[in-house]
Amino acid sequence: MTKQKYFIFAFYNFVKLEDPDTLKRAIMKLCIQKNIRGTILVAKEGINGTITGYRENIDPVAKELTKLFKLKKPNFKWSKSNCLPFRRLKVRLKNEIVTMGVTTVDPNKEVGDYVEPAEWNSIISDPNVVVIDVRNGYEVEIGSFPTAINPSIRKFSEFPTWLEKNSRELEDKTIAMFCTGGIRCEKSTSYLKALGYKKVYHLKGGILNYLASVKKDDSLWQGECFVFDERVSVVHGVKEGEHLLCRACGEPITPADTLSTSYEEGVSCHKCFEYYSTEQKLRFKERQRQYNSSDKQHQEHLVKLLEQL
Repeated sequence: MTKQKYFIFAFYNFVKLEDPDTLKRAIMKLCIQKNIRGTILVAKEGINGTITGYRENIDPVAKELTKLFKLKKPNFKWSKSNCLPFRRLKVRLKNEIVTMGVTTVDPNKEVGDYVEPAEWNSIISDPNVVVIDVRNGYEVEIGSFPTAINPSIRKFSEFPTWLEKNSRELEDKTIAMFCTGGIRCEKSTSYLKALGYKKVYHLKGGILNYLASVKKDDSLWQGECFVFDERVSVVHGVKEGEHLLCRACGEPITPADTLSTSYEEGVSCHKCFEYYSTEQKLRFKERQRQYNSSDKQHQEHLVKLLEQL
C-alpha cells in the first residue's frame, strides 16, 4: 500500500487587516477541524505561514485562506513530503509577519522589480550586479547562488544595520536580492527603494520558486535550501535534502556531523557543544523527551484550544 503524502502549502501576503485577532481565531478553528499542522503568523500588515496535511484536508483550508487573504502566485506554493513537516499547529498574532523592525516599510507602496526564475541566471551572472542573500547566515552556509554576498546576519532585523554599514559600497549599484520564499525581499527591497536605491531587483517567489521552476541542469543554485520545518532542507524539485537539525542551537547539520562525539540528539552538536552549560543540556534532554512524545500532547493541546474558541 502506497503511503499517503503530506501536502505543504506555504503562503504570505501583505494586506491590511483591521481585526487580526478575530481572523486568528477563525483560522485556528478551521485548521483544528481539518487536522492541519504548521505555523501561521497574523498581523495588521498581513499573513505569513506554512501548513501541512493530507490532500483532502488541506485543500479546503488553502481555498479559504486564499479567499480571505487574496493570495496570488507566487505568494503561495505547493510541495509534498513523505514525512510530517510540522508536529504542531501554531497560529500567532505578531507585530510583523516577517520581523525587520522598521515600521515605516510598506511593501504595498513600493518594492523592487520582480525577476522570474527563468531570467534570474542572466541577472546574477552580470558582473555589474551585486547579488545579496538576505537569509540568516546559517541558512546561507548550506546553499546559495555563486557570487552572492552573505551579510552573516542571525535574524532579519539585523539586515538594516548591515545595509547601513555597507551603504557606501552599494551606492549607485544594481542590486539583486533573494530569500527562501520571497517575503523577506518584499520588505528588504521596499526598504532600499525608500532609501533612494534606484536599481533594485528580487527573485520572484524566492529560492523555492526557482528550485521548482528551473531544471537542475540549467540551475546555478549550489547546495541545499534551508526550510523552517521538519524537512530541514530541500533541493531541486523542492524535494527533501540531506540536512538534519540540531534542536539545541537550531542550525542545520549533516548526517556525518551526527557521528561527532559532540552530538546528542536534541542536546548538542559540534557547533554548540562548548556553548551550552551542563544545566542547559539537561533541560534540552527533557525537551527532547517531550518532543518524542509530542503527538499525544499535541492532540490534547488541540482539544483544549478548540474548547476556548
